[in-house]
Amino acid sequence: MLWIAILVLIIGLLTGYILSKIKKDEINNRSAYIARASVIAAIYALTTYIFKPISYGPIQVRVSEALTLLPLLESSAVPGLFTGCLLANILGGLGLWDICLGSLITLIAAYITGKMPGPILGAFPPIILNAFGVAYYLSKIYSVPYWMTALYIGFGELISVAGFGIPLFYLIQRTSLKDFFRRNK
Repeated sequence: MLWIAILVLIIGLLTGYILSKIKKDEINNRSAYIARASVIAAIYALTTYIFKPISYGPIQVRVSEALTLLPLLESSAVPGLFTGCLLANILGGLGLWDICLGSLITLIAAYITGKMPGPILGAFPPIILNAFGVAYYLSKIYSVPYWMTALYIGFGELISVAGFGIPLFYLIQRTSLKDFFRRNK
C-alpha cells in the first residue's frame, strides 16, 4: 500500500508542476477555460466508455485518443484530457495501475503535444508514451509479453491519433469549431 501512496504523491506533484507551466495569461477567462476543459473531459470519458469493448485491455483502439491533438489548439485540453482519461480509467475497472499511470501518461503526452509545432509531430507523444508506458502495466495485469503489448497498444494509438485525430484536427481548423478553441500564444 505504500507504493500506492507514493504513486499518488508523484502524480499530484507532476500534475501540479505541469499545470503551473500553463501561462496565467492563457487563462483570460477562467470560467471559459474550465468549461472547455470540462467539455473535453466529458467527450473523452464518454467516447471511451461508449467504445468500452475496444477501449481497454492489451489490444485496444481507444477512439477517444483522437482528442489528444487538441492541446495544439487549446491549452485547456491538457487538464481536460487528463480528467477525461482519469474518469474513463475509473470506469474501465482495471484498477489503480490504469487509473494512476494511464492518466499520468495522458497528462504528460498532452503537455508535450501542446509544445509541438503541428499535428504530425504532435501525434508522436501520445503514440509513443502510451505504446511503451501503458503496455508496461497492461503486460503485468494481463500476464502477456511486454513487447507484443507495446506493439498492439502502439498500433491502436496510431489508428486513433493519426487515423482519427489528425483529420479531426484539420476538421476543427476548417469549421466553426475553431471558435471554441482559442489558443492564446
